[in-house]
Parts: sequence; C-alpha cells; structure tokens
Amino acid sequence: MLKVKTMKNLELIAFVLLLIGGINWGLVGMFNYNLVTTLLGDGTTMTKVVYGMVGLGALYEAVKFFRSKCSASTDS
Repeated sequence: MLKVKTMKNLELIAFVLLLIGGINWGLVGMFNYNLVTTLLGDGTTMTKVVYGMVGLGALYEAVKFFRSKCSASTDS
C-alpha cells in the first residue's frame, strides 16, 4: 500500500513539474518572459534546481510513456 501511495505522489510531482516547465516555456516563447528567473533570480542555485527537477520530471514521464507503449504492444 505504501508503494502505491509513493508512486501516486511521484506521479503528481512529475505532473506538476511538467506544468511548471510547460507554462514557463510558453511564457518565454510568447512573451519573452521567464517566470522562474523572475521569481528565483537569473542563474541562482534555486533556479538551477527548479530547471533540473523539471527535466527529471519530463524524463520520468517519458520513460513511463514508453513503458506503457511497450507493454501495450506486447499485450495485443
């Protein structure tokens, strides 16, 4: 039961990180406005941590996606 709850929390964290990254890149692309650097500073450790976590969240979601595709193709 604890593993299921931990995985659900991990899924939520990864999803929130993807939202943060997606919204930030959308703002950069459309308005040349970087919300993360505005809030945390340009080149600060916290900014780098946020960018790193967003990248890890995206990597997690990509692995999850491709695993589900592989298991779906072997099931059919």
